[in-house]
Amino acid sequence: MDKHPISPFLTEMNHMMKKIFVTMTLLVAGLSFALAQKTGYVDTDYILNQIPEYKTAQDEVERISQQWQKELEKKYQDIERLYAEYQAQEVLLPEDVKQRKQEEIFAAEREAKEYREQKFGYDGELFALQEAKVRPIQDKVFSAVEKIAQRKRLDFIFDKAGGVTWLYTNALYDASDEVLTELGYGKEAGDN
Repeated sequence: MDKHPISPFLTEMNHMMKKIFVTMTLLVAGLSFALAQKTGYVDTDYILNQIPEYKTAQDEVERISQQWQKELEKKYQDIERLYAEYQAQEVLLPEDVKQRKQEEIFAAEREAKEYREQKFGYDGELFALQEAKVRPIQDKVFSAVEKIAQRKRLDFIFDKAGGVTWLYTNALYDASDEVLTELGYGKEAGDN
């Protein structure tokens, strides 16, 4: 039976977005160092994990996606039950009843696939839910990063979360706590 757990889907989407960002960041980093421009970095994983609204939004998305996953699993269990019943009775059934039961199984399979696509597909409800709940918080973080970059006259700020691996980073250039302060979550709220 084909099961599609949600956590790997979310993780894969997150990794894909980070890979794109990392590639762009590395290209910009090469140019930045060549031109000797001022740079800074942040750790968006760290920042987002310090924001209670983000955790609440993530928890809500996860709760709803788990509920949808359970409903999908029930649909597949029902299909398995229908198929097992059909196989057990197949030799005894008249041809018209066999045909009707086969159509019932096919209809249940179509319904399950449509449900999976509706909830977890590329433009499904899970994607829309994430956009509605998580995206506004991410936008606030990126806005705060932009303000700090302008205030510190930085040409680039890199995100070291996820895919960017650095062997050495000077903490002097870490603007993560400043982003939190800008958002009102920092330990030193009001300090610049």
